[in-house]
Amino acid sequence: MIRSVFRLSRAATTVARTAHSGFNSRKPAIVAPSAAAASRSLHEKIAGPNANPVAIQMIDYALSLPRVQKSEESYGEAMLVLEQCLASQSSDVEDFVTQNSKGLVLLAMANLSFDRGNFNEALEHLRRSHELEKASLGVKVAALEGLVGLSLELGNDDASTVLADKCLELLEKDELASTSAGFEVAEARAKALKGFVEFVRGNFQAAELLFGGLQGNDHCAGSAALSYGEFLHATRNFSMAKELYQKVTEGEAGNKGFNDINALAACNMASDQVQIAATCALGQLEAHIGKFGDAEETLTKALNKAELLYGASLQTVPLSPRHPRVGVVLTCLALMFRQKAIQEHSSSLLIQEGLYRKAIELLKVPSVDSEVNRTMGAWRDVAALARAGYGEALCVQDNRKSEGEKMKSWAEAHWRNSHLSLAEALRITESSNRVPVIDARTGRAL
Repeated sequence: MIRSVFRLSRAATTVARTAHSGFNSRKPAIVAPSAAAASRSLHEKIAGPNANPVAIQMIDYALSLPRVQKSEESYGEAMLVLEQCLASQSSDVEDFVTQNSKGLVLLAMANLSFDRGNFNEALEHLRRSHELEKASLGVKVAALEGLVGLSLELGNDDASTVLADKCLELLEKDELASTSAGFEVAEARAKALKGFVEFVRGNFQAAELLFGGLQGNDHCAGSAALSYGEFLHATRNFSMAKELYQKVTEGEAGNKGFNDINALAACNMASDQVQIAATCALGQLEAHIGKFGDAEETLTKALNKAELLYGASLQTVPLSPRHPRVGVVLTCLALMFRQKAIQEHSSSLLIQEGLYRKAIELLKVPSVDSEVNRTMGAWRDVAALARAGYGEALCVQDNRKSEGEKMKSWAEAHWRNSHLSLAEALRITESSNRVPVIDARTGRAL
């Protein structure tokens, strides 16, 4: 494996140098220097290669290692490949292709760190990627989108607002490319990202203005379409939300990954995360309209996808940081059975109890006897919902009522959602003009 890495690394270095010398060998245009630089940059972005093809090959190889081998060692090997690839892209004068290649490698490194639960490392890789001055808009938007997603997952809402604003500012700075298809894709993603942040923070009017411009937009796909769909879902526009969810689940199968500069995504906004989240959201929607059979089937699909990606247990995939994400889907499934039991006046206590218990275990929720952790970040909404739901299931059993009340009190004390109370997040009523939706990418209740 190491020999293959160094062969690829040398090839990547050669390609990078060749591309760089090729750019330098061109005769300068007889125009003002600033106009020449702008013209050359735009030409390279439209007509030239987006990134070093050997670098893309190394990225694909590195990311395949943990997916195939499913071992601790495979992550170290994958990161080694990417570090070698990043080093091979260094040059004294960095052109568009070189910086794009660096950006792609850093996004891939962020994905690996994210998969391992090393959020600080992932954040650093994403920051370095979006700070590459000459990289394409697609690279920078993907990096900022990933930064926003992680910030929301960790509960850093103020940071997510600043980052989403930076993403919109990128569009104003890239005026030369404003007529390209890549710009239109980036614009849709940036607006949806800002809309999603406003939505998470409970600013529905601001979110509606941003999402409104995406209706009928062919470039609204992937994570952007999911965010818009969840907003429509939460505001009871179920038919349009369902269309967007289905668009995402059907469209993500053809994702080109790191081979398409305009479809790049990282961390909890990456295509595999979006695929699971869209399936999970669709299952919640089906439950909200009373189609519980369909909801159970769809949420089970989401669970199967999550288990395949993250590992169903410590025995199948020894990568514990992945397991909490399976817990998010389990919580959605448990809440669906809760809603079904309430609406149909039936009982599914054993099913609910088993799902909640497993979700709490995978989410690594602190003990009910622990002190209130007001800084608990990742999966905080889902953790509280799982424990509250579990508490409700126990409260109907006389011999476990005190245990259930203790769980409900813990959940209430740890609930940090500023625009949605815990009771509202658990209650689905026809009289309300909104319904709660769990975003499986960030673990937030919307």
